[in-house]
Amino acid sequence: MKNISRVFKRTDILLLFICVTISAISIFLLYLMSSSLFINKRLFIVQLIASILGLLFAILISSVDYHTISKLWKFYVPISVILVILTFFIGTQRGNADDKAWIMLPLGLSIQPAEFLKICFIITFSLHLSLVKNNINTLKNISLLLLHAIVPIILIHLQGDDGTCLMFIMIFIVMLFSAGISWKYIIISIISVLLLSPCVWYLLNEDQRNRILIMFHPESDQYGIGYQQFRGLISIGNGGFVGQGIANNNYELVPEMQNDFIFSFSSQILGYAGSILILLLFLILFLRILLISLKCNDLLGKFICIGVFAMLASQTIFNIGMNLSILPVIGITLPLMSSGGSSIITTYLGIGLVLSVYTYNNNTLFYKYKI
Repeated sequence: MKNISRVFKRTDILLLFICVTISAISIFLLYLMSSSLFINKRLFIVQLIASILGLLFAILISSVDYHTISKLWKFYVPISVILVILTFFIGTQRGNADDKAWIMLPLGLSIQPAEFLKICFIITFSLHLSLVKNNINTLKNISLLLLHAIVPIILIHLQGDDGTCLMFIMIFIVMLFSAGISWKYIIISIISVLLLSPCVWYLLNEDQRNRILIMFHPESDQYGIGYQQFRGLISIGNGGFVGQGIANNNYELVPEMQNDFIFSFSSQILGYAGSILILLLFLILFLRILLISLKCNDLLGKFICIGVFAMLASQTIFNIGMNLSILPVIGITLPLMSSGGSSIITTYLGIGLVLSVYTYNNNTLFYKYKI
């Protein structure tokens, strides 16, 4: 008990409180869906257990020095990579997903190895950046950093999970930018992307192109490729300002509303007011992580926080963009809210790393500024 009490005294209670609050909203929404027979009750139970386990993992990781965690990368990175490679042979699909990115476990459970690889990438890339920070803009170091990122990106792309692949790219870009990469490389990258865009568009399959085009006019194919986003917009609008509440069963149903489109369901139940509250919770979460990174005295801790921020912020922006039909549907979950044990636990692992940075990076500084 003394050890637990000591951990809570040293950790960032506000960050934990925000995460638990978002998880509580998710569990409430999934319970409501299961009670209304929209989803299997098992999804609610998995979400509850995953949230509790994730919180415990976050607290456990926060009690371990993040320098020690980073030094142990040779043990957990190979395991994560092997698990991802296994999906090419024994991977299964989940729901309406196009990719076989899950591995089945006993008792009907499953894991998505790519989620855990994201955490491994954040740790190893943070370590890499901290080692080359003073000479980051040399051609050799830029090339090695690109190689570091390309390996997991290609691996996930070959797996068929382009949504997660895009999140790896966003994490890489944000972390590299925060490390002080020269503007000449940024300008070269922007020009290269613009020049290669037509080629990328040509390489996309018809379904991927249609997913991008339909977001401009989701009503043009209401019962085809645009069905999910069109129903999502109706669901959001159906909530009004204060929401339908929990006593009304006349809900607008959206495919994957327990997962990618849980924000549309929450808007329907809680209304615009509730949606704004959820967005504020995420905003405070992101700002808190950034504040910890700014107060961090060493580069490794700073980059870890930036990496976790990039992961969570990118997922949130893309997910809500999908729900609002301003971004294409690419299978991105809303952190801590969307149904999925791997996603929930991965998010809490990232939060645990941030809490470790908070705990082990000059506590007196945090107390002094009372952040």
